Amino acid sequence: MTDAIEIRHNIHPEMARAMDSEALRRHFRIEALFVPGAVRMTYSHIDRLVVAGVVPLADPLPLPTPRAIGQARFFDAREGGVINIGGPGRVVVDGQTYPLAGDAALYISRGAGEVSLSSDDAADPAQFYMVSTPAHKELQTQIVDGARANRLELGAQETANRRTIFQFLHPEVIETCQLTMGLTRLHPGSVWNTMPAHTHDRRSEVYLYFGLPEGQRVFHLMGEPDQTRHIVMANGEAVLSPSWSIHSGAGTSAYAFIWAMAGDNKDFADMDQLRIEDLK
Repeated sequence: MTDAIEIRHNIHPEMARAMDSEALRRHFRIEALFVPGAVRMTYSHIDRLVVAGVVPLADPLPLPTPRAIGQARFFDAREGGVINIGGPGRVVVDGQTYPLAGDAALYISRGAGEVSLSSDDAADPAQFYMVSTPAHKELQTQIVDGARANRLELGAQETANRRTIFQFLHPEVIETCQLTMGLTRLHPGSVWNTMPAHTHDRRSEVYLYFGLPEGQRVFHLMGEPDQTRHIVMANGEAVLSPSWSIHSGAGTSAYAFIWAMAGDNKDFADMDQLRIEDLK
């Protein structure tokens, strides 16, 4: 087993204006998340988010606690959400086994001790994606499947943004400290996500793009509304979205993405909607 953690620092929007494509990718894009037989982590100083990819093969992979976490155990002062985008697998939390595959999310509460992740079949390994945020109290570790999630049908074929949203870790579904998390699937023929765009000054966000056919890409839009930039994203890559940035994108084919948010509140209406004609 190998594990690694990368540290990302806050970026002021004025600094982002001057970045070229390489610098934007270096500071905001998270690549090589899903490495067979490894745990890969990124610690972001944006709301202290931890983004991780775990791909167990024949043997389970314990979740490590890198020094950057600052605790004896990973979840001593954190909560987390896990979604599996690969083959069937299991997450064991303090001896309790949680099968995880398909449209479902596992919420892991603050206070959890030993956590390990495994694949049912090494030839078709699980690809666990985890986002973790600081937490102030202990809650209940549990699975939220598609039947429990809030399901929304948004957009239209005419505007190429017809999509199905599963809100897993959402205030109307489950209590968390600050983490919210869900999954969006675009319908065939649709490519736009989160358009018209918005910002939310009290919450940051991270996107994981997946389900892209080989050779296809998503052009992730970011930046201030009047200073937009883009990052070209491949399958299985994540991107950090600060509170000052729009978060939107268009793909060269239909795709899916996992969104997760952290910040001062979980009020989904607390956002500043932007008109398409105001973007520059």
